[in-house]
Amino acid sequence: MDLRQQLIRDEGSVSHAYEDSLGFTTIGVGRLIDFRRGGGLRDGEIDFLLGNDIEEKTAQVLAALPWASKLSETRRAVLINMAFQLGIGGLLKFKRALGSIEDGQYKEASMEMLDSLWAQQTPERAKRLSKQMERDEWQ
Repeated sequence: MDLRQQLIRDEGSVSHAYEDSLGFTTIGVGRLIDFRRGGGLRDGEIDFLLGNDIEEKTAQVLAALPWASKLSETRRAVLINMAFQLGIGGLLKFKRALGSIEDGQYKEASMEMLDSLWAQQTPERAKRLSKQMERDEWQ
C-alpha cells in the first residue's frame, strides 16, 4: 500500500462530478472543484482535458465522415468544433451542410450552417464557423 492507493480506497475514484458529504462539487479522487470553496482546475489540467477532448472529437469526426481527412485543417476544425459543442450526433444532423462540404461547395455549406437552430442558439459562434468554412481562414 502507498499513499495513492490509500487515498483511492478512502476517497473513492469517481469519473464524473459529484457532491461530497458537505454538498460541494468534487471529481476524481476527492478533488474539490467547487468554486464556493476555492476549488477548481489548474491551467495545465484544463489544457490536458482539452487535448484529450480534441483527440476524441477528431477521431469521432473522421470515423463518421472519412472524407473530412481530405479537408484543410481549417475546414476540418469547423467540424470538430461543432462536434465539440453538439456531439457527433448533433453534427451529423447537418446533412445538407455536410453534403455541400463533401462536394466542395463551401459557400453553400456556410449558408446551410447558418440556416439552423444551432445558429439561432449560438449566433456568434455559428457566424464565425460558417465564415471559416466558406473562406478557409481561421476566425
